[in-house]
Amino acid sequence: MSKGPGLLADIGKKARDLLTRDCNTDHKFSISTNTLSGFALTSTVLRKGVVHAADVSAQYKYRNALFDVKIDTDSNVMTTITITEILPSTKAIASFKVPDYNSSKLEVQYFHDHATVTATAALKQNPLVDLTATLGSPTISFGAEAGYDTTSRSFTKYNFGISVTKPDKCASVILGDKADSIKASYLQHLDESKRSAAVGEVYRKFSTNENVITVGGLYAVDHLTSVKSIVTISGEIDTKTLEKYPRFGLSLALKP
Repeated sequence: MSKGPGLLADIGKKARDLLTRDCNTDHKFSISTNTLSGFALTSTVLRKGVVHAADVSAQYKYRNALFDVKIDTDSNVMTTITITEILPSTKAIASFKVPDYNSSKLEVQYFHDHATVTATAALKQNPLVDLTATLGSPTISFGAEAGYDTTSRSFTKYNFGISVTKPDKCASVILGDKADSIKASYLQHLDESKRSAAVGEVYRKFSTNENVITVGGLYAVDHLTSVKSIVTISGEIDTKTLEKYPRFGLSLALKP
């Protein structure tokens, strides 16, 4: 694959991962095993309050194809097949779920040194079609996304984003929800190994006057231990009813 601007989903991903990855309030236990032949098996038990759920997933890689099968406690079977280099610089991803066949979809990705294009379509009679395009380089990229419903013949979404990435920092701005929201994020690495970092994210939804500010940090205590902290402050003000008090919220998450 090329070393171009990457996918639209990569815009803001580094900051998003630091803020959200590995932080949850659920109790989860997983066991994984791998073989030299490319087969991997993972079993996960998740406890949310008094509710327990479990799933088993298996992966098998053969040449340029990756097969991923996941089975949950509700007897749903999710299968994903990823094939790279069917054509030069392309990747095809097919996924389908049993018994919910309407969730099946096919995605094709094309990578170029200065552009990335993806097309996704649901595998049903009147599919939803998503198109994304990213232009630029690994340093700076511009992206756009549009979703089209062939049944109602209307656009279901359109989003825009810009990302600037340096060796020790990255910043992004995403205009989403049909231009009804904006999200800006900034991540700064604090050491050469990139194991310690500080991140901030600001989100605003124009139609509801909702504002969310999230800051977080990752600090490497030693080569085996890292500490992550996240603070989120949210507020909402209804400009049409100013006599009411605005609503604010605060959350704090710590991960050793």
